[in-house]
Amino acid sequence: MTEASHYTASEILAILASRQLKDGQVVFAGVGTPLLAATLAQQLRCPGLTILFEGGVVGAFVEAGKLPPSTNDQRCTKRANMVLGSADVLLLLQRGYVDIGFMGGAQIDQFGNLNSSFIGDPAAPKTRLPGTGGGNDISSLTNMIVAMKHEKRRFVENVDFITSPGFIRGGDSRRESGLPAGGMFRVITELAVFGFDDKKRRMKVLALNPGVSREEVQDNTGFGLDFDESLTVTEPPTTHELQILRQLDPERLFTA
Repeated sequence: MTEASHYTASEILAILASRQLKDGQVVFAGVGTPLLAATLAQQLRCPGLTILFEGGVVGAFVEAGKLPPSTNDQRCTKRANMVLGSADVLLLLQRGYVDIGFMGGAQIDQFGNLNSSFIGDPAAPKTRLPGTGGGNDISSLTNMIVAMKHEKRRFVENVDFITSPGFIRGGDSRRESGLPAGGMFRVITELAVFGFDDKKRRMKVLALNPGVSREEVQDNTGFGLDFDESLTVTEPPTTHELQILRQLDPERLFTA
């Protein structure tokens, strides 16, 4: 496989996120980039990856060009393992059967808390967002991967509202809040790949994407970043990865 030099920000998001998944895992995926990344991983490297939808599909198999527009879309029931009610799917989370939660958000903060509820003052918000759906359940009970565009207004010191908990206030605050398992595992953007410090539970840069500097990442972030001592550069998307990704989304609904 050869490296490709032309790709969009959305494409590198999906490809880098797909590389975080391992064969045999069970992944609770939201629509858009999370589902695209999970499906890409399933087709390229992880044939044993099991994808769950909040709408009830277990073991979804997404056909090229037929990405569902919502978690309740039933086109992915074809060749799926089973179809359950939403409550039963969420019970799988509570019973510990799901390895990875995979979604996005409007805001994320230094401790990996996600906001998809509203922007601004709770009493008079500037913008109302879709809300939690199953986001709180997923982030409370799994190791989370988040894929989102990197903008200063999105990467804030403290989210306006914690829709989906990361490490709350850092340190042991997640466990002290009654969430002994899970937490934020990786954050993927078009600029870098982020992890979280083992003790402070604060966001840090693990790898820069090709052509991106430390200064560029920091300038687009609303809080001071830590950089890993073993900071690396991610491998660019390959021609084969881009080819399969574009077959999955030929109309560029999620990768434009």
